[in-house]
Amino acid sequence: MSELTTRHFEFLRSIDTPTVCNLVEMVAPHRRGFGYTVKHLHCPFPDLPPIVGFAKTAKIKSKDAVKGESYMGKRMDYLDYIASKPQPGISVIEDIDGEFIGYGAFWGEVQTNVHKGLGLLGVVTNGSIRDIPMVAKGFQMLAGSLSPSHAWVHLEDFGTPVNIHGMAVESGDLIHADQHGAVVVPTDVVDEMMKANVGLMEREARIIQAANDPVDTLAKVKAAMAG
Repeated sequence: MSELTTRHFEFLRSIDTPTVCNLVEMVAPHRRGFGYTVKHLHCPFPDLPPIVGFAKTAKIKSKDAVKGESYMGKRMDYLDYIASKPQPGISVIEDIDGEFIGYGAFWGEVQTNVHKGLGLLGVVTNGSIRDIPMVAKGFQMLAGSLSPSHAWVHLEDFGTPVNIHGMAVESGDLIHADQHGAVVVPTDVVDEMMKANVGLMEREARIIQAANDPVDTLAKVKAAMAG
């Protein structure tokens, strides 16, 4: 992983997730078509700015009660994990309950406050969330569904690879997320993304300007697209 500076983070936070996807496609063409969520995720706070952080991965289940007497020890180890470097973090939790995905919500008022307090900016999960009016202020949530109950939700594993609606994530991956979804950002191309963004913005502005010109619109749009 290439070392990221404050400048890199400021740049990534200044653009939305679709723009990140566009730039990754431009500078790393082999990444086109994967590395991002490909199904809708509920976002109860669409007006929050993009979040950029390092993946803290976990897997959960909620349909059946947890087995074993050492579960609390696992939860304490999990807290150590999410509080560890690199920071800031983004929780990326895969619900592995098969046909019962989202049966119980891991996320609500308590967990959002705990995770925010330990340095996390938000969560991306195919599972469910609840307590929307009471979650920690500014904590972003992208989730597969809503659920009123936590049922028997419990951690199965953490720090291991997960997959959220087609986005394969490893612990420590750099994640960019907003109301549109999430994407894994290859850290070794962020400098190239910054350079490419200037040309991308200029080209899009030319096309939009041409599209809004009532005189000879078609020809101007074609010229802008070809340029």
